[in-house]
Amino acid sequence: MVAAPVEQVWQVLLGQGPGGAVKTELGEHTVAYQGGWWYRGEWSVTDHPEGTRVVHRVYNVAEWLRWGVPLANRLFIGFDRQTRQAFADGLVRIGEKLGCPTRLT
Repeated sequence: MVAAPVEQVWQVLLGQGPGGAVKTELGEHTVAYQGGWWYRGEWSVTDHPEGTRVVHRVYNVAEWLRWGVPLANRLFIGFDRQTRQAFADGLVRIGEKLGCPTRLT
């Protein structure tokens, strides 16, 4: 959650994508970044009574060795925790740029 209007959060989010990834805008307030052989992350922002809800979804888009992605990620101890922490850090950066509080749900 970001305590700021959707349009403000959206503009900051667009400027903060991961380096080396290909960006594709999917809709009015949804953007995807794809990189490496398997990763696609989609971010969306929607209006919420507290301001803006930011959602991040990760997809396995591997065209080959698709079965290996979940196995490899399980072998990287802490992968889930690191992904959640990176998302939380991104929310904090958005809040800092907009001068507003954020909250991870």
